[in-house]
Amino acid sequence: MDRGLRLLHLVAEAPGGLTVTEAANRLGIGRAAVYRLVGALSGHGMLRRDGAGRLRLGAGVLHLARRAQPLLAEGALPALRRLAEQAGATAHLTVVEGGEGVALAVVEPSWTSYHVAYRTGSRHPLERGAAGRAILAGRAGAAGPVSTSGELQSGAYGVAAPVLGVPGLEASVGVVSLAPLDVEVVGAQVTTAATTIATALG
Repeated sequence: MDRGLRLLHLVAEAPGGLTVTEAANRLGIGRAAVYRLVGALSGHGMLRRDGAGRLRLGAGVLHLARRAQPLLAEGALPALRRLAEQAGATAHLTVVEGGEGVALAVVEPSWTSYHVAYRTGSRHPLERGAAGRAILAGRAGAAGPVSTSGELQSGAYGVAAPVLGVPGLEASVGVVSLAPLDVEVVGAQVTTAATTIATALG
């Protein structure tokens, strides 16, 4: 099992896929053992061979990820509720799926006269909006908050921070508002929420 999981991690970290020989070298085992692992994992849809024979992740991994998403959302909700009430803005947990940012959980503040309606499942490019930009900053090792204005919706302001330290998860926590946000104050709040969620999910 350990070898199979290590193989899945290796393939996940190789954008161009891996040959059996490359996988064997990196795992420190023989090609025959890799073929056995590939056979078992392919049978469960976790791995596949592309046209060039390179190993790539299979659709079964996506199925598992989708099944895990409600657990992620549930673990993040207490911190999101606290953040929405503190900031007086709509709070959200955004995760990477298929190269885009997807709103996995959204909490609206209870006391404001008006706020942004942000739907769970909303998608956007990582290069636009505070949530996506925070994820990209997290990839570069930056933990601080990111702020944007009008990138996803005209007149909307966003502040977000990456969720770091959770293996296999690329995510950010942020808020979106129809009024300008105090980046220093709200930035500290989203960073605290991101740290809390990372601890809850880690």
